[in-house]
Amino acid sequence: MALAVIHSRALDALAAPAVTVEVHLANGLPSFTLVGLADTEVKESRERVRAALATCGFEFPMNRRITVNLAPADLPKESGRFDLPIALGLLAASGQIDAARLDGYEFAGELSLAGDLRPVRGALALGLALRRAGTHRTLVLPRESAREAAWVDGLSLREAAHLTEVVAALRADDASPPDVALRAPPRPVPLGADSLPDLRDVKGQAAAKRAIEVAAAGGHSLLMVGPPGSGKSMLAQRLASVMPPLAPDEALESAAVLSLAGAFDAQRWGRRAFRAPHHSASGPALVGGGAPPRPGEISLAHHGVLFLDELPEFPRHALESLREPLESGRIVIARAARSAEFPARFQLVAAMNPCPCGHWGSPLRACRCTPDAIARYQGRLSGPLLDRVDLQVEVPAVPPEQLAALPDGEASAVVAARVQRARAAALQRQGMSNARLEGDALDAHTALDPAASRFLQSAAARLGWSARSYHRVLRVARSVADLSGAARIDTAHLAEAIQYRRVLLAQ
Repeated sequence: MALAVIHSRALDALAAPAVTVEVHLANGLPSFTLVGLADTEVKESRERVRAALATCGFEFPMNRRITVNLAPADLPKESGRFDLPIALGLLAASGQIDAARLDGYEFAGELSLAGDLRPVRGALALGLALRRAGTHRTLVLPRESAREAAWVDGLSLREAAHLTEVVAALRADDASPPDVALRAPPRPVPLGADSLPDLRDVKGQAAAKRAIEVAAAGGHSLLMVGPPGSGKSMLAQRLASVMPPLAPDEALESAAVLSLAGAFDAQRWGRRAFRAPHHSASGPALVGGGAPPRPGEISLAHHGVLFLDELPEFPRHALESLREPLESGRIVIARAARSAEFPARFQLVAAMNPCPCGHWGSPLRACRCTPDAIARYQGRLSGPLLDRVDLQVEVPAVPPEQLAALPDGEASAVVAARVQRARAAALQRQGMSNARLEGDALDAHTALDPAASRFLQSAAARLGWSARSYHRVLRVARSVADLSGAARIDTAHLAEAIQYRRVLLAQ
């Protein structure tokens, strides 16, 4: 047969659209033409496929005119995932395997020159797309990639370590389908939760620990301001130990995004991502970019924590790019040719010093910064960005006598139990975390009695809040009420939420 059709998939952000690999052999001057908006990595597959077929003892149709079409033609194709489909297409078009036995399968995998199948990026996204497509095809992947995609329930999946394994299954003489000869990857088993740093390790800082608890209960963003060495990074690293576990769908979404960047770790399945980029990170590194677009840190922290230490040291344009994702939970990377959308439902936790030397307002050590230097340092953070941070808490220096004392605070397990009860109450009441309440749902679930309403209105007028600040205080108060087990928000809950909204900076 001079024409063979193989099914595969490309990657387009988190989606994995279907790609048809058409291989045609014709008489004429020997050539190998690859069309279909393929980038350099895909075009290089010609040499990998040629060497792999020769090394494995298969015949390469070198005296024929070879045309490989990757359809649809307007969809960019990247990476070496099309090596395996192209190699099988050449074997089927030249009659070395039965093309009819390729129906009902989708293939993806990079070939080494010796025919070994190397893992491909985004295996979880491929599996998710095939399951959502509702087709009855079986996905064939390299071994490492198949064991990653095996986390997708209800997916027909097979693994192979070498090109010869796939060809042997397709050449089997019996009437059984090829997937009987190919191995199914072992069913992944979630590992037990690793021990996380305990909140009890942080000495003192009762107010900051309470803010961590409220942030975890409602999924709120948090800014900690304090001098160097006061425990801001320790507190941020222990937030994961009190956060509720991921739901199965959330774990799959988080793992799929990490898989796009090659950062998926099966041993961390079900654990919330904790991303802590260096303050030299650029805007595209934070929100995503490139050609084709790749997810940035905010997407890799999907359903997890994005920790930005030394917040004012980040480039201002990079911080400003966080404003829309903080509101919408997604990021759209628009380019001239096409755009890509990635999920970005992350929980922002940031830490900063109050001034360049770090000791402005500290009772233990005098600040040596001028007022202008303090204003310039704090002015690196725009008002609209700070307006989107739910909680702002001061983390003062810890006195030496408190550092020398034994830890006496609550363990993470105790705080996590309260957080879990509060989050469960919110999910049962409204089906989402308090930080995501909007519109009618916000009005319905944060209704106030007349006294509490007057108290909040008075605070908003006195402090000059924006409408966003007003609504964010309501969401935080709802989380405080959930932690106390209260059905309605009262004045005490509002008073605590307002304390987290006070301006801690000099400007």
